[in-house]
Amino acid sequence: MSDYIRNAWYVAAWTKDIGRQLVSRRILGEPIVFYRREDGAPVALEDSCPHKLAPLSVGELVGDEVQCGYHGMTFNCSGACTRVPGQTKVPPSAKVRSYPLVERYNAVWIWMGDAALADPDAIVEVPRYGESGWGVVDGQYLHFPTHYLNITDNLVDPAHTTYVHKKTIGGAGGEDVGVKVEQGDRQVLAYRWIKDDEPVPLFKKMGNFSGPVNRWQYYYLFMPSVSCVDFGGIDAELEPVEENKDRGLRSYSFNFLTPETESTTHYFWLHVRNYHADDAKVDAEVVELMTLTFTEDLDILELVQKEQERTGIRERTRLGIDNAPARIRRMVERLVAAEQGPAEGPSDDAQGVA
Repeated sequence: MSDYIRNAWYVAAWTKDIGRQLVSRRILGEPIVFYRREDGAPVALEDSCPHKLAPLSVGELVGDEVQCGYHGMTFNCSGACTRVPGQTKVPPSAKVRSYPLVERYNAVWIWMGDAALADPDAIVEVPRYGESGWGVVDGQYLHFPTHYLNITDNLVDPAHTTYVHKKTIGGAGGEDVGVKVEQGDRQVLAYRWIKDDEPVPLFKKMGNFSGPVNRWQYYYLFMPSVSCVDFGGIDAELEPVEENKDRGLRSYSFNFLTPETESTTHYFWLHVRNYHADDAKVDAEVVELMTLTFTEDLDILELVQKEQERTGIRERTRLGIDNAPARIRRMVERLVAAEQGPAEGPSDDAQGVA
């Protein structure tokens, strides 16, 4: 059974990456071709001609339609074949699947499941996006050579930052600080406050702290694979509570994970911050710093993936810090099972029932 949740919105591409050219991308194991109509609306079709299965992405656009590069069959935005060169009758099977799309937060979101359930209001909200005093860095992409659930494990695991992110967001002061976990219907939160600690490298670079800080890590995971890390620090003399977070350095780091295959993941990210909001130089520094942070994750998770494939197992030992990851995997299992419905049992004939 696949562990993909299909009735959900996934980021397929950044808005800037879809234009009047055919763009091919594999999502949840399915090949899809993207382009924009002449009026600018994005389109997503199954990237496989029903005749000989040639990728439509190696064909060309003819107005708002895609012409297959093998025999010239042409498909409209809904996936219906409108022309078969050399014959007037279009076979009923000459069609490809089309996918619902929505553009939000400078990204193109795709719905991979039942199109009748594709509610744009189900797209996760990005706090402070576009608000005065908050800077935004978006349009960023990495390709992770690991299963998407290995990444979700990592993204609700504040404990790894001490060891994996020593140069960026990690600090030794959090080494023995426990992690609290809360769970909703379609989300998990893992969080902690690290009190009266030395500022981490990011705070030293971007802030003006003169002494120790209280810093927080709130790791949200929204089903199936959207991560939000609410991260920041305040002067240690301030009480470590939600109401004081905006009095220091604060950022929301969003990571949109879109499974490509069972062992690879599209990793889109954007970053909203309340420090140096209108400074293009800081934008560039944030890109450099966050790319380094996520690449540190990529390096360790690539090794994890290789060992999982070699051994055929995910882990040998479970720790207390695996509380949130375990909850997420159970939620995924339940949602996938609900989508796929009850397994069909053997028929009466097969059981020998008269």
